[in-house]
Amino acid sequence: MVVGAGFSGLRMLQELRKLGLTARVIEAGSDVGGTWYWNRYPGARTDSLSWVYAYSFSDDLQQNWRWRERYPAQPETLSYLQHVANQFDLRRDIEFDTKVESAVFDDASTTWTVTTDQDRTYTCRYFITATGPLSQPYLPDFEGLADFGGQWFQTGRWPKESVDFAGKRVAVVGTGATAVQIIPQVAREAAQLTVFQRTPNWVLPARNDTLTDYEDREIKANYEAIWKQARQHFYGFPMDPAGRTRADVTPEEHQRILERGWELGGFGFIFETFDDILVDDESNKIVADFVRNKIRTIVKDPVTAELLCPSDHPIGGRRPPLGHYYYETYNRDNVRLVDVNSTPITRIVPNGVQVGDDEYEADIIIFATGFDAVTGTLSQIDIRGRDGVELRSEWEHGPRTQLGIGVHGFPNMLMVCGPQTPFANIPVVTEGIAEWIGATLQHMHDNGFDRVEADPDAVERWRKHLDDIVNATVLVKGKRAWWLGDNIPGKPHACLFYFAGAGAYRQECDACADQGYEGFTFTKNH
Repeated sequence: MVVGAGFSGLRMLQELRKLGLTARVIEAGSDVGGTWYWNRYPGARTDSLSWVYAYSFSDDLQQNWRWRERYPAQPETLSYLQHVANQFDLRRDIEFDTKVESAVFDDASTTWTVTTDQDRTYTCRYFITATGPLSQPYLPDFEGLADFGGQWFQTGRWPKESVDFAGKRVAVVGTGATAVQIIPQVAREAAQLTVFQRTPNWVLPARNDTLTDYEDREIKANYEAIWKQARQHFYGFPMDPAGRTRADVTPEEHQRILERGWELGGFGFIFETFDDILVDDESNKIVADFVRNKIRTIVKDPVTAELLCPSDHPIGGRRPPLGHYYYETYNRDNVRLVDVNSTPITRIVPNGVQVGDDEYEADIIIFATGFDAVTGTLSQIDIRGRDGVELRSEWEHGPRTQLGIGVHGFPNMLMVCGPQTPFANIPVVTEGIAEWIGATLQHMHDNGFDRVEADPDAVERWRKHLDDIVNATVLVKGKRAWWLGDNIPGKPHACLFYFAGAGAYRQECDACADQGYEGFTFTKNH
């Protein structure tokens, strides 16, 4: 049984079929896509280059699919996943419009019993979660929301029907990655757009463009080298390290290199300029000052520009989203920015949003307030391992895993892109984990093993390893970092990702397998 039919679930299903195993995927949506099914808000698109925000397991798939843009919009990415489902006939093994309510392990039979909200019960040998790191939207408990007289929407559960903003007063709550995408789109249509910002973001220019036929041919001819590069890269991108730090160049050269990175756009500004931006405070400060000066240059009103300049966390302390004319949007006469850091939103009133004693009228409110990331969806399922132990209680102080794949006390439960896996370009991470799980199941079959389970000491070592990694970077200084669980009231402060990079993680997984699956115990029933 696989939970989820997004990038991870589809790839896992394909891997299970390759092994000759029977499989069933349970999906809450009415079609494949996962994140790209639910997040259909205006402006939604990838922050990863299209040709590596894809699968590499089929050369035929790579050669026959034509990406239109450098950073594809949601409809194109969803079309790609639908195309994959069609080409490999995956839907016949997927149950749509269904949620998993519980999964309970039975020690006597070494099976999992999975129950859905459609009153169906399944029994399986392996229970595999592929729920995605950003799949449980978070809506703060705003007082008065039930009395709001207009329409309100949550970006992570956007309706399939188009929303008309023309002539409307629209409020957007939040300035995270989702808001950065939707704000410029709404501003083009709305009569008035009011943005409520708690923490300003570091937004890098995407420099999106259509892909020419020549570029398409070049990509397809060089896919082998592209994937090799991406699998070794920190963030799973086809980029090489810069090969320099701030100490290697003069201040003038430093600014020139940053200027070139800014003009080229994308995450190359972080990863192809200097290699010490995320580990050296002074290097980070130089880059942060550079971006602040860009914001002040782009945004005409100096008060608004200063509000948009982050001052309480380093660049990279929160994932910098890619912008598509985000800062330029604040130069429009119909857009205003409201700071709710010092004075939070008091309540939602029937005709809008109240901040302190001030009321801002709105016909439509859009909540771009993020996700209960990584563990959020898993915590919604009643998962019980050996002796009836609840996963929720086991993770009361944060997730505990081995390689982000196995959990002690939960035999034959395996996770694709679960907690404590890399913070990186998801398809690259997904494929590596799906292949690793496939090889593990083959190893069990070849050796007559019935169970695989993470060792408790290995789980503790992995947790400490992750803490050591993040504490060696500037990332730990991020304010209200969602990847530490800080954006959700009551959620434990814990590292939810592996921050040494996608390439290093793949090496960790390979080393584990090469050393006889160190950190996992395999057993036979008799």
